[in-house]
This record gives sequence, C-alpha cells and structure tokens, in this order.
Amino acid sequence: MIPNILSIAGSDPSGGAGIQADLKAISANGGYAMAALTALTAQNTRGVSGVELIPPAFVAAQIRAVFDDIRVDAVKIGMLGTAEITATVQAELAGRAQPVVLDPVMVAKGGDRLLAAEAVAALRERLLPLAAIVTPNLPEAADLLACPEARDRAEMERQARALLALGPRAVFLKGGHLAGADCPDLFLDSARAEWLEAPRTDTRNTHGTGCTLSSAIATHLALTGDALAACRAAKAYVSAAIAAADGLSVGHGHGPTDHFPMLRSRR
Repeated sequence: MIPNILSIAGSDPSGGAGIQADLKAISANGGYAMAALTALTAQNTRGVSGVELIPPAFVAAQIRAVFDDIRVDAVKIGMLGTAEITATVQAELAGRAQPVVLDPVMVAKGGDRLLAAEAVAALRERLLPLAAIVTPNLPEAADLLACPEARDRAEMERQARALLALGPRAVFLKGGHLAGADCPDLFLDSARAEWLEAPRTDTRNTHGTGCTLSSAIATHLALTGDALAACRAAKAYVSAAIAAADGLSVGHGHGPTDHFPMLRSRR
C-alpha cells in the first residue's frame, strides 16, 4: 500500500526546499505527497527576500481538510514561523496516531531566520513531545537547548540525549556542520545510539537538504514502522541526491539537490 504523507511547511518558489522539496522527496521515496502551507516565501538559491505567513486558522483548516477525507500515514513538520502557528499545528495533531517527523526549521541556508526567536520555546514545549523523530542540525539543536553548538561527536551525543529528554521518541542529529571528510549523523532513542556515516560531497548545491531528509524519513517511517531503518534509508537517498546535485543548473547561489537521481541514471 502506498503511504499518504502530509507535509506541514512553508513554500519555496525556487523549488529546492520547503513544501516543493517535500513533495519531491516523498514521491521519490514511494509515498503519496500532501501539503498544508504555513508560509509563502520569496526566495531563491541566493536567499530569502520576503515571508508572508498563513493565518493560523487557515493552517488549521488545511490540516483538518486532509484528515477529514484522507488516510494519513505520517506527518512531516517543517517551517512554522511563529508561536501561534506552532500552537495551532500542535492542537490539530494532538491525539492523532500518525507518527510525526519534526524538522525544526529555524534558519535558511543563506542565514535568513525562518522561525521567530520567541517561537523556539513553543516548538520545544509543544511539538517535541509529539514527535516520533526530531531531525535538527547542530545549530538548530543548540537553539533548542539554549547552549553552544556541538563541535565534536561527544558533544553531539550529549546534546542528542538532552533533546531526547524533552519528549521525542527518537532524535536524528545531523552532523554535517562538523569539519572533516565525512558527514556523521547520530540516531538515538531510548534503546540504542547509532552513527550513520556518509562521505562528504564537495558541492555548493545543498539547498533544502534538511527538508528533503525529514520528508524521506517520514515516508520510510510510514513504509516500515522502524525509526532507525527509516533514517538509514533517508540518509542514503539524500546522499545520492547531493552527489547528483551538480548535474542540475539551478540558480547562482546554494543550488538544490537532485531529488530524482534514480531517473537521471536511466538515461
């Protein structure tokens, strides 16, 4: 059975991140993709020039419309923007059985803030306890924990354990900001800790990798029911998407990954 995956996130008109990346990643990994928009952005590979937030009541209406009609097998949450939208999403998802993959989108690749500083507490207190898996990078983890960014694997593991104590059932802490030839990510739940390794690809085209990864995780979580297996499959997919990214010619800044490397290889 093809799983139905709902992404709750903002739009990226350049197609590399946000809802657009989510729809591509869910589809590429075998799911049927659905979307509830939280924000419209004016952005491209060079940065974000404008944000228009969707009224919280309309965010709720979109989510409710999907659940009222369609079986939802997993939910991915991305950009939320404000504490009010965060609270609205939590209220709509509370009590539902579908696993939630939370990508705590706070800052865009170019450095533009996508979550108001005062909304971080709402994200931490309202949505972390709902999450089956939370997928922060190192700056996002530091923001959530109000501490300095991890600089090595030992500190990554300490921060992952601190995040797990805030309520999610599992943490997938992304270590791409560490220096070195590899990109080490840490999966942690109450029973196990496992490092997932991949060689670093030398490319500027990494726009939307967090959105892509979390959407792939949500899809594989719906397919398998196994959080660690979902993270392994999603990491392999994103590694392939990054490795193929230079085959695209999109923009003049941080370009997107190639969400469909398996299609290009058939030519």
